[in-house]
Amino acid sequence: MNRISRLTLGLAALIGLMLIAGAAIAQENVVRMGNQKVGAYALLKARGLLEDRLKPLGYTVSWKEFSSGPLLLDGLKVGAVDFGHGGEAPPIFAQAAGAEILYIGHEPAAPQGEAILVPRDSQIKTISDLKGKKIALNKGSNVHYLLVRALESAGLKYADVDVVYLSPADGRAAFDKGAVDAWVIWEPYRTSAEMSSGARTLADGRGLVSNHEFFFVTKSFAKAHPQVIDVVLSSARDVYSEAVKDMAGTAKVFSVAAGFPVPVMEVALSRRGFGVEAMRDQVVADQQKIADTFKALGLIPIAINVSDVVRRP
Repeated sequence: MNRISRLTLGLAALIGLMLIAGAAIAQENVVRMGNQKVGAYALLKARGLLEDRLKPLGYTVSWKEFSSGPLLLDGLKVGAVDFGHGGEAPPIFAQAAGAEILYIGHEPAAPQGEAILVPRDSQIKTISDLKGKKIALNKGSNVHYLLVRALESAGLKYADVDVVYLSPADGRAAFDKGAVDAWVIWEPYRTSAEMSSGARTLADGRGLVSNHEFFFVTKSFAKAHPQVIDVVLSSARDVYSEAVKDMAGTAKVFSVAAGFPVPVMEVALSRRGFGVEAMRDQVVADQQKIADTFKALGLIPIAINVSDVVRRP
């Protein structure tokens, strides 16, 4: 092989290495967002605001949708996404399972955003009447804690009811055909059941739970790209600020994303707050109470310290 050939091969190899390195760097600069059908991240996805703000910083954005908070937190746990959001209970289960996540903010309390439903003609009139009944809920979701607190308020134990773990879609099917006596569910499934089948609300979260929605990031991403966190949170805050100025339009956006009629979304959105707030000590303490309750009930295998996974800028 002559010298020119060797130089040509060397140059080709160098170019190949540069392309590989460039691809790796590009991959590192992708912000992988996990969203559900409703929420600040769903609005960010629909309006492209986050892409506009991260592009000047050299980042691109990819989106992955999850049907529930527990599944989204699983996505964070296995590293499928960098950012996500969910209710009060999913991060408790995720942390107990070893997920390397950080709380980075929360939405205002929304106790009306979840409820215990019974069929329109059900003989169940009070929480006490749930004793011995079959109740459907999504395991590890925010409504899991609502049921625990509601039962406590009536002097009942978690073991006094027959809990059936079902996804929202399966829970609705079981509820409609009478396979369960009650269904604990969040919005907009709650409003949809009320409007379409006459489902009756036995109790919502008022006086029982705060029902905060939280924002999360993986620890590894937070360490490598701390500057992105503030951009994500400020973008979520801004998109919510615009959303409340046009609730009818916001309902239409979520209607398309979630597949619920606009009237359903209008009622569902009226039962929640819009905002992005920094983590406060009282909110962390409330989360710790949930964690301690779940540990006492044997719902999580180990005791956890929520404060250990709260990002404090």
